[in-house]
Amino acid sequence: MTEMLESFTEMDPLAENGLLSGMSKEVLERNAKSETTAIRISNIANMVLLAAKVYASVKSGSLVIIASTLDSLLDLLSGFILWYTAFSMQKPNPYQYPIGKTRMQPVGILVFASVMATLSLQIILESVRSLLSHVNEKVFAMTKEQEEWIIGIMISVTIVRFFLVVYCRSFHNEIIKAYAKDHLFDVVSSMVGLVAALLANSINHWIDPVGAILLALYTIRTWSVTVFENVNSLVGRSAEPEYLQKLTYLCWNHHKAIKHIDTVRAYTFGSSYFVEVDIVLPADMLLREAHDIGEELQEKLEQLPDIERAFVHLDYEYTHKPEHAKALNV
Repeated sequence: MTEMLESFTEMDPLAENGLLSGMSKEVLERNAKSETTAIRISNIANMVLLAAKVYASVKSGSLVIIASTLDSLLDLLSGFILWYTAFSMQKPNPYQYPIGKTRMQPVGILVFASVMATLSLQIILESVRSLLSHVNEKVFAMTKEQEEWIIGIMISVTIVRFFLVVYCRSFHNEIIKAYAKDHLFDVVSSMVGLVAALLANSINHWIDPVGAILLALYTIRTWSVTVFENVNSLVGRSAEPEYLQKLTYLCWNHHKAIKHIDTVRAYTFGSSYFVEVDIVLPADMLLREAHDIGEELQEKLEQLPDIERAFVHLDYEYTHKPEHAKALNV
């Protein structure tokens, strides 16, 4: 209940003044610059750390280190996808893409996840083949000097990644949160890879391919969750009831002439929501006044960071059947 009241309070400045609190131009520009810096730092770190892991893979010949390096490569690819989709969405083309390009981000993530799953399966197959043929028993063996190099590289990668996780989690931007998720996953894969490689070198060869299989399965499982989340965003899943209540509160307090709120819908459209609102105004109101009320409400709704597009329908009664009845048929 307290959270609900707080969310309603957040809507009061927007309902009364048409502006969100803290949404000044200077604040938005400063946030945009900070987010751009975070993305650049993450991309540069991905390239440098990938090079370090490639060297560790060549130096050790460990399958589990190779699997961890593959994850870093995929981090770099995912970073490129996230950067490209963000860049593309900032350059709208109203003629070729009249409803925007917000779906490019989840589509890009789905493509990336498919590539990741394919490469992870290849790692599993290679690890199983290694287990069955026992080739690792002869090939996989590191000298003391190689061990020291691998430990130094993997621990350094882990430390850098950990600081990047903390840094990226301080942002509210969804793309930077995705970077934070990638960095955290690389922390896990790097430590698992290092431990498995050292145990395989000192105890038994089979620990290396088994560690690679576990790491690949963890990769598939982690990104499967991301796939399902993005599929939901593409098929138009409804927003949570709490979010719809917040939108209803904003609509009701928008103008004193609103007599009734017939419909409030919000559904996913890529990474953002599309909103449909039906409000009831007096039947004898002038078209000019009614139009201004509806347009101002649309502008307020579209100021909310989660909303890509808002549609406001004006009516003079609410006893008719719902519009778009075809979408409501079971």
